[in-house]
Amino acid sequence: MIAWATGTNEFLLRGGRQRATGIQSLIRANSIIAIKGKDYIVRNFDHVPMLTKDMLLARDRHICAYCARRFKAAELDMEHIQPRSKGGEDSWMNLVAACKACNHRKADRTPEAAGMKLHYVPYVPNRYEAFILSNRKILADQMEFLLQGVPRNSRLHLS
Repeated sequence: MIAWATGTNEFLLRGGRQRATGIQSLIRANSIIAIKGKDYIVRNFDHVPMLTKDMLLARDRHICAYCARRFKAAELDMEHIQPRSKGGEDSWMNLVAACKACNHRKADRTPEAAGMKLHYVPYVPNRYEAFILSNRKILADQMEFLLQGVPRNSRLHLS
């Protein structure tokens, strides 16, 4: 199933022991492994990542879209640009991070109606960005590999 492997780190995975011989199974694996088959890649890298509050706040770097200040996660809400009451949906393109004060001030209005401007544009992260945003423990060689799949204009490059 492995199409190719790369990376500077190698892991040794130990399995069970064979009853008859007592020999333990071992698997050596690189830190980056590509699985054979286009279907796997399409299913797992070319789809829209699931929208969660943690992923949205990570995408927006914990910065309020309206006052442009950085906050802790507990101080931010998922804010609908186009309010749900006016047909807005729960989507990557209609949600931004907003501090509680800005979210309350905007209320059930569009930013224009509330006299507020967005300091950044929402976007749909690709699967490479989603791996990074999910706050997994990513090794340096894995991060280097993932960043190759992140668009140049992504906020992930502006760290």
